[in-house]
Amino acid sequence: ALPPAAAPPPPPPVAPTPLNIVPETVTTVPPSLYSDTPASNMRKVISRRLTESKSTVPHFYTSIEIPLDNILSLRKVLQKNFETKVSVNDFIIKASAMALRDVPELNATYDSKTQSQRTFESVDISVAVATPTGLITPIVPATHEMTLTAISGKVKDLATRARDNKLKPEEYQGGTFCISNLGMFGISEFSAVINPPQGAILAVGGGERKIVPGKVNVESGEKEKPGIQTIMTARLSADRRVVDEATAGLFMGALKEYLNQPKLMML
Repeated sequence: ALPPAAAPPPPPPVAPTPLNIVPETVTTVPPSLYSDTPASNMRKVISRRLTESKSTVPHFYTSIEIPLDNILSLRKVLQKNFETKVSVNDFIIKASAMALRDVPELNATYDSKTQSQRTFESVDISVAVATPTGLITPIVPATHEMTLTAISGKVKDLATRARDNKLKPEEYQGGTFCISNLGMFGISEFSAVINPPQGAILAVGGGERKIVPGKVNVESGEKEKPGIQTIMTARLSADRRVVDEATAGLFMGALKEYLNQPKLMML
């Protein structure tokens, strides 16, 4: 018998054909029409912290409309009779401090590592200030103990030194609550991102003249004529791990009450 035929040798390996991959480029805008600017250290910190906040902190929002006419009238009286200038923002800071005193659950921070909430006796409000390099939040310590004029002077000093990059670290690191006001930029309302570990931040828009319906006398049934008021929209962003919706509603109600009766802040 003949021996079995040997198997044919395998074919030589075929070398893979090199792929000529051209990286995708954006050609809709020529490079001469744009420029790339590296992020500053402050921008990098802001990006990291706020990205972490929006991705890990369970935000919820409550909004309220607040008439400002009584505050605007009181400002004129203070300026005319006492030569004292205070801004609407000063009133908002003072009213927020008093509302936090009444609803201390919002004057708190959250520690994600220990999963614990820390409530503070002192109301230390951070005030957002726009600078050429980014947003910074200097702190007005013990805001609840300060007068309107003291708050006004402190905020002006902090804002000036913040824009000149002359704040000390302890003057912007910390705080128990934050306020961001864009009313001076013509913004009517917006939602702010919580600055961890703080439990809430108040976003304030500018006042707008609106027609409001007249009140109805329950006993007589008579209805007043519609009027015009300057209305401000305030929106609270809160951490659901720190407070619930009902507590946020109590704070917003207290804030509105103080701004409706600004003389309470003069006591």
